[in-house]
Amino acid sequence: MTLSQNHATAAASLLAACSFAATPASQMTAKTYTSPEGQTIAYRIHVPPAATNGNARVPLVLFFHGAGERGNDNAAQLIHGVPAILDFIAEGHPAILIAPQCPAGMMWVDTPWHLMSHTMSQTPSRTMQAVIGILDREQAALPVDTARVYVTGISMGGYGTWDLLQRFPERFAAAMPVCGGGDTNLAARLVNIPIHAVHGGSDGVVPVFRSRSMVEGTRAAGGKQVTYVEHEGAGHNVWTRTYADRQNLEWLFNQKKAR
Repeated sequence: MTLSQNHATAAASLLAACSFAATPASQMTAKTYTSPEGQTIAYRIHVPPAATNGNARVPLVLFFHGAGERGNDNAAQLIHGVPAILDFIAEGHPAILIAPQCPAGMMWVDTPWHLMSHTMSQTPSRTMQAVIGILDREQAALPVDTARVYVTGISMGGYGTWDLLQRFPERFAAAMPVCGGGDTNLAARLVNIPIHAVHGGSDGVVPVFRSRSMVEGTRAAGGKQVTYVEHEGAGHNVWTRTYADRQNLEWLFNQKKAR
């Protein structure tokens, strides 16, 4: 083998190694959690060096995936949204990122997605109870800046975002639900939280009315920190452009709750 061939082989190996290192799964530790109710949830967590070197406290982002990424491989939930958030973190915005995976056949919120409204159950779904447990565990173990805890999610995860936000409004500094829906009767709980909601105007899976009604209900209750983007003519997948737009992530990371 010639010297140039050796260099080419080495370069190819280095490129392959870098490509592998850049995958979301390689940047996040795989874990599982079993709730007191007996529900086991797989999840991935990214902890930046800033959270382990010294006394710095860092933001935490909780990401809820959509229905298509359900399962038990602890990897599919990293397909959408997560890569863009990890890139943003790597660009100089250190944060803890948690991405749980909903088991097949289950939901973050036990309600059909095609309905025009739903009433939030008094008790969270089994999967949501497990997510709450994950959040409790990791916040207790890591140096989280409690003034900068964020929640975001897509489709089924958009429902999860609204649901968790309405159950624990005091816990989050901001939220970005994408093509989801919540309980409009409880919109008043959200008046003090910065929210950036996004939906496709021609969504054939989750009615666009679900985002519109939550935004309108929160504003009617006195919420002045709610923004809404509706992509005219767009279908269900508006999350790719949402997370690819760095302005959205900059907005999210800039929000800070009063201590």
